[in-house]
Amino acid sequence: MTIPAWRQLLRGARQREGRSASARWVQLATVSAGGEPRVRTLVFRGWAGDEKLDLYSDSRSSKADELNVQPSVEVCWLLPKARHQYRLRGVIETLSVDEAPEQTRHAWNSLTDTGRCLWHWPHPGQPFEADAPFPQTVDGAQPPPPHFLVLRLNLHRVELLDLSHHPHRRTLWCREDAWRSQRLNP
Repeated sequence: MTIPAWRQLLRGARQREGRSASARWVQLATVSAGGEPRVRTLVFRGWAGDEKLDLYSDSRSSKADELNVQPSVEVCWLLPKARHQYRLRGVIETLSVDEAPEQTRHAWNSLTDTGRCLWHWPHPGQPFEADAPFPQTVDGAQPPPPHFLVLRLNLHRVELLDLSHHPHRRTLWCREDAWRSQRLNP
């Protein structure tokens, strides 16, 4: 399978960011069970094939509940050095430790010892307890906890707003059987 044109542009924009957090941080927009918008920042973890983006999460979070009700999401990725904004739309497939042990173990092993500690902290979003354990590292020899999730975003729509031109350039790619592009007014 050929890498889609939008992904090649995204790779170039990410490379321009260097070691900046913006090369890895994306904003994930979901809808709550009550129909309210929610957005939060997650770390881009890699690609699963040419059209699926991986993020990691905690099944104890409200985000996991929201995705169970409504798995259609949009990710916004601003890459300021390239002056590119990507909006990536698709459907999240949730991979749990029980349902996808090999894939979640591979994802778990890709994290640093420091990165793994988040899943050993207390329940996200609950009242803070000063005496609760907040480890600073977790050895990779430990298996992933049951609440570790891989969020695999299967993309069907990508929009690029390129702010480096006058007028700005806006391009839309939609996937049905293949990716098709269309230039839009900015």
